[in-house]
Amino acid sequence: MDTQSPADPFAVTTEARLREIYDQPLEGPIKKVTHRIEGTARAWIAASPFCILSTVGSRGVHATPRGDAPGFVAVEPDGTLLIPDRRGNNRLDALRDILEDNRVSVIFFVPGASEVLRVHGTARITADPALTGRFVERGKAPATVLAVTVTELFMQCAKSIMRSRLWDGRARPAGLPSMGQLIASHRADGAVDAADYDREAPARLEATMY
Repeated sequence: MDTQSPADPFAVTTEARLREIYDQPLEGPIKKVTHRIEGTARAWIAASPFCILSTVGSRGVHATPRGDAPGFVAVEPDGTLLIPDRRGNNRLDALRDILEDNRVSVIFFVPGASEVLRVHGTARITADPALTGRFVERGKAPATVLAVTVTELFMQCAKSIMRSRLWDGRARPAGLPSMGQLIASHRADGAVDAADYDREAPARLEATMY
């Protein structure tokens, strides 16, 4: 779909032009990506009561909310995510997309925490009773479960939630891994000291908020 307006002389239409406008990414954001669900990511997902599932198909792109009690998304021993499809409006936008294109992205939020966990992968839809039966709530099992094979994940910094004041007045959950701990776990080169990162983060975030 052509989203460019011929009347807009400032329209950005190439990556080269984007790079003229924006600074190059620093080493940290490039190297914080990992390809597995490890301990700190498991803890984050276990604490999350809400995520947004993004999909794409022939009818366009969709971002759909998913939520339940913290830990409603299960993580299998091999790192596969299991997301129950709770009762909704039966439009099935995301599920129909996945039938056409199984690439998905999931963002996990934890109330009180300003960072979010971004997960990318591929998904399949299953109605296996052995899986749906694991997610029974109030006597009702989900119609299907989404099984997501993770291809990459990383933490998104706190700036957007801090700017929006989304969790103002709500305390960060005790025991939740810090941003420094998460990035140190996700980086393969061992170059991040979690304590140093967390100690320096408040001043760095304030200085780069806008």
